[in-house]
Amino acid sequence: MTVTTSGELPELLHDVIVVGAGVVGTAIARELARHRLRIALVDAGDDVGNGTSKANTAILHTGFDAVPGTLESRLVREGRRRLAAYAEQSGIPLEPVGALLVAWDPEQLATLPALAAKAVRNGYHATRLLDAAELARREPHLGPGALGALEVPDEWIICPWTTTLAYATQAVRAGVDLHLNCRVQSVTGGRHHELATSRGLLRTRYLVNAAGLHADELDRLLGRQDFTVTPRRGQLIVYDKLARPLVGHILLPVPTALGKGVLVAPTVYGNVILGPTAEDLDDKRATGSSAEGLETLRAMGARILPALIDEEVTAVYAGLRAATGQDDYRIRAHPRLRYVTVGGIRSTGLTASMAIAGYVTGLLGDAGLHLGPARDLEPVHMPNIGEARPRPYQRADLIAADPAYGSIVCHCERVTHGEIRDALTSTVPPGSLDGLRRRTRARGGRCQGFYCGPSVRALFEDGRR
Repeated sequence: MTVTTSGELPELLHDVIVVGAGVVGTAIARELARHRLRIALVDAGDDVGNGTSKANTAILHTGFDAVPGTLESRLVREGRRRLAAYAEQSGIPLEPVGALLVAWDPEQLATLPALAAKAVRNGYHATRLLDAAELARREPHLGPGALGALEVPDEWIICPWTTTLAYATQAVRAGVDLHLNCRVQSVTGGRHHELATSRGLLRTRYLVNAAGLHADELDRLLGRQDFTVTPRRGQLIVYDKLARPLVGHILLPVPTALGKGVLVAPTVYGNVILGPTAEDLDDKRATGSSAEGLETLRAMGARILPALIDEEVTAVYAGLRAATGQDDYRIRAHPRLRYVTVGGIRSTGLTASMAIAGYVTGLLGDAGLHLGPARDLEPVHMPNIGEARPRPYQRADLIAADPAYGSIVCHCERVTHGEIRDALTSTVPPGSLDGLRRRTRARGGRCQGFYCGPSVRALFEDGRR
């Protein structure tokens, strides 16, 4: 097992290097690890899932509203089935809350049957139309004027952080080398690819580009100009856990050309989120929130769920999605170059990740990579940071065996000393306090680390010595 964050890189020839350790890149590395290949996974950040994957709406989609016949539609449908099963096996927090696509005017109401028919064309048959009375019974805190809804019972909520970490953990334990703080600066072709990185040279026979927002830049280093990534910023507001009783489902708007629109949804951590915005920008680093964006969200939230706006805000955040101007993924093999591009992975990428990984592995095989027989990977069981199952501080058996699980460090989120210790000694340990928060929820609650910050930082620094 090799995870590196600094120092020289190994001088060896890899079979495959995957660039980008987000949810898709880690899923691809995990899938490739089922074959006896020399694989490396590299990322410019200090942790896995440190880009788009860490800041999304955390929904396990059905693909009911995808463009029928697209690659995205097929991979979301397959990926949802695979990830739901994998989450159950691996302990990834997942809650089957269902979604309601709410119509607020006659035009939106008239659109719902067409969306139900579109779902059928995408292979999803479980939608159901609700009238205003049933909708009000199901969601009594909805704002006035809701005329009806389309129920999509298999839209669920999931933990994106644990998903990415589970893929990376399983990949590394199966022999994948993970190199962080490793930005690819140039690529030279020939008998094999030579990647000049911020930490030295890497060599590989085959290359997979899962670089997310920077996939177009890496594509150009390989002589391709198939698409341009436009960063689409999505700002979100996270409300305190006291707001959780206000909403029972994912409340979706009728979608627009820019995306799925602003939603209200519970999270697996017990909060409620409002968002995202959809702002096309030029700067791939513009992950800050804006007063204008947050005010827009508050105005829309006041209509959807008026009581939510009076609840306390725990946090705000923004993520950047990789828009390419096409309503489909940009996944393409270039056999002559021994190269696969995995670009334009939209908000459904989390759901589709395992299916994308299988598809990309197949493309590599078609491009000449000898995969050999596949093997089963050693299962992983991830620490539970969701609210649907008991947390360590609630488990007398764990505390009896190890009192560290009864020693709470972060009181807002009920994170224990034992959980922080385990994260710091795990297969893929956090590279920052934010990485520790994604693994344990420490500093992620109401006080945002105001009270527990020094204690958490001390544990983090001690654990890295």
